[in-house]
Amino acid sequence: MTNRNRGKVSLEWILILCIFSFALGMLFSNRIWVFPKSEDQIMPLGRRPGDLAAISHDCATDKDKRELIGEFSKAHEAIERNVRSLDSSIAKLRMELPSTKNSRKIGNFENFSTVAVHLDSTETRKRTFMVIGINTAFSSRKRRDSVRETWMPRGKSLLQLEQEKGIVVRFMIGHSATSNSILDRAIDSEDAQHNDFLRLEHIEGYHELSAKTKAFFSTAVEKWDAEFYIKVDDDVHVNLGTLAATLARHRSKPRIYIGCMKSGPVLHQKNVKYHEPEYWKFGEEGNKYFRHATGQIYAISKDLAKYISINQPILHKFANEDVSLGAWFIGLEVEHIDDRNMCCGTPPQCEWKAQAGNVCVASFDWTCSGICKSVERIKDVHAKCGEDAATLWNALF
Repeated sequence: MTNRNRGKVSLEWILILCIFSFALGMLFSNRIWVFPKSEDQIMPLGRRPGDLAAISHDCATDKDKRELIGEFSKAHEAIERNVRSLDSSIAKLRMELPSTKNSRKIGNFENFSTVAVHLDSTETRKRTFMVIGINTAFSSRKRRDSVRETWMPRGKSLLQLEQEKGIVVRFMIGHSATSNSILDRAIDSEDAQHNDFLRLEHIEGYHELSAKTKAFFSTAVEKWDAEFYIKVDDDVHVNLGTLAATLARHRSKPRIYIGCMKSGPVLHQKNVKYHEPEYWKFGEEGNKYFRHATGQIYAISKDLAKYISINQPILHKFANEDVSLGAWFIGLEVEHIDDRNMCCGTPPQCEWKAQAGNVCVASFDWTCSGICKSVERIKDVHAKCGEDAATLWNALF
């Protein structure tokens, strides 16, 4: 009895030692694990399932051997299931990564033609000639109505302008800080009446104009595939046909930035209008900004609008919106076009130019950064400086 018990214990210890030796051998072996392409199985290089039997033959009985191989088979099946799951996850990532890489490559102009910038893949982006965003605020209902009554078509004419001429005109506005506030509901009601708003994912605020500019270009690029994107204030008079003809002359050029270029002083004094808190970045006190288009109206070509849309998270915002836009293009291969017809004065200046056959693209007062008292005066500006009604509808571009 004693000898038999000792033999039984010795057999168990032998089995344990064999398994432990096998594990140590696999751990310190210089063999590598491979993924066979044909069988989708994981096993050591140079091993086959049958080898397990040979390894354990001298260490255990046939029953012990079958139990040992069974445990390894279960472990192998579990590993195989995990590998299949991992392969599936990798395949999904490979499908997603190419478009993400292209759409987020900073400063990449080469792939703009293939970048999918709209978020809803079921919605086809409409091809147009130009998209005009009229910057407006919650409190500017009277300004918007004065624009609708003068240079901006309304109702069916607005839709016809988009369909026949490829000119999209929208008032752009974000949201209030309070969800579904009375201000937002008022805009919703006005939009239901006129259908001429572009709502932005942006919280409205005077000191957030740079962020609003980025939001406008990004949203417009998502919705429309245009050749040009234009920003204009709601207290500026615009001749749409003349604007379209002006931009058409530059349509063959890449990366166009057009407007009335200026280079004003960097204002470091606090509590003054257009104060620049980051004035120190522009050098010594008294320095001027780099050349940029004045903010009342400017236009950029498709490539630049896409550049803003793709890179907006890292585009720095200065205090003044027009300075911010100019800063985003510094260091890029961008053609700055200074067109003084985009910043004519109000009558009599724009009136004289119109009488001479040189109709202005846009008119406003520099002293007011727009038409002074625009609600009362824009009709007079339109009557004296507005283009002929047929100019827009007969224009070829």
